[in-house]
Amino acid sequence: MTTMNISVPDEMKAFVEAQMAREGYASASEYLRALIREAQKRQAKQALEAKFREAFESGPATPMTRDDWDELERNIWERHRQAQATQP
Repeated sequence: MTTMNISVPDEMKAFVEAQMAREGYASASEYLRALIREAQKRQAKQALEAKFREAFESGPATPMTRDDWDELERNIWERHRQAQATQP
């Protein structure tokens, strides 16, 4: 795990300490990790909702053709090859 030091005004430090006590966090680091995880979840949810909106607004669904499936398979294999190439 990497260490990160931050500077905050006294009022924010007091707020963090109060939240730690109220919510049962053992340390400021634990509390901040929880906040970051929540922010990551919110961002992922927003990205997924944007994809759903984009799909919905793109018009009615159409059946997948054999060419569509072939292209999808090629893309998956290409991603797999790229992922394998970047692993140590």
